[in-house]
Amino acid sequence: MSVLAESLEPADEAAAADAFLADAQRYRRELLAHCYRMTGSVHDAEDLVQDTYLRAWKSYKNFQGKSSVRTWLYRIATNTSLTALEGRQRRPLPSGLGQAASDPRGDIAEHREITWLEPLPDSPKEDPSDPSVIVESRESVRLAFVAALQHLSPRQRAVLVLREVLQWKAAEVGEAIGASTAAVNSLLQRARAQLDAAQPTHDGEALTPETPEAKDQLDKYIEAFETYDMDKLVALFTEDAIFEMPPFDGWYQGPADIVALSKMHCPAEGPGDIRFTAVTANGQPAAALYMLNKETGKHEEFQLHVLDVRPGGVAHVVAFHADGLFASFGLPPAL
Repeated sequence: MSVLAESLEPADEAAAADAFLADAQRYRRELLAHCYRMTGSVHDAEDLVQDTYLRAWKSYKNFQGKSSVRTWLYRIATNTSLTALEGRQRRPLPSGLGQAASDPRGDIAEHREITWLEPLPDSPKEDPSDPSVIVESRESVRLAFVAALQHLSPRQRAVLVLREVLQWKAAEVGEAIGASTAAVNSLLQRARAQLDAAQPTHDGEALTPETPEAKDQLDKYIEAFETYDMDKLVALFTEDAIFEMPPFDGWYQGPADIVALSKMHCPAEGPGDIRFTAVTANGQPAAALYMLNKETGKHEEFQLHVLDVRPGGVAHVVAFHADGLFASFGLPPAL
């Protein structure tokens, strides 16, 4: 390919690069997931993917075909992400700040100066035989996994994702990030240990959004909030369930405290104040919450709830403040 590119006239070379870039668009979604795992931000990931394609287009004539186009794009995306992460703070969830569970009866503190982890909209259904679907497996974009990755250094993240998610060989990872095989193995060992310590433990496997059990739990969750039935809500959570809502820095554990938080701090006053639209995010059941604005009479974007549903019930909810997220999910700002 490089020989052909070198033999072309400038206009033909640009046309060949454009054709190459158009064909490479089929990898866009999996590159977005890759950059999201690295950064914890869908907005940053979108920018990094754009930058990846721009760099690929500019350096197309230097592509020698020693690896596949897909592998080459991943190398560019990884190094683009590492450069972007230099000097940046990690993106946590409140439960990852290292503080004890909060008292739901106390004040809640909003911290918009913290760059919080963001949810990832799920892609449309695609052919499961497509390699991008395999690479973008739900486990590798689940909130708990991406939040745990934030406890790693950027280079540890890169090594762990390339080795464990993409199944690259250590030598390939080393070549991609400019490190020896021994250094890659050392980074991976430390990353695995930190990841195990950072990830919460729950009973049972997480249920995917299309399973009957997950759909049933999500329906009951939505109904409990919309009817403002706190007795129904408390029955849905597992004993050690966690609820958190960035940009507020507190996190709450156990059904009683979660429901107490809803009673104390939710602006809803009764049935009809809340409406939900079911969606999926990070390969998990999710629901967009619209809150009634008494002045306009409209239900307006408020929070996006991403649920971790287990066989025993709802184990974890992250209620992200809207803050432009609804547009990313193709949702209207009001109902």
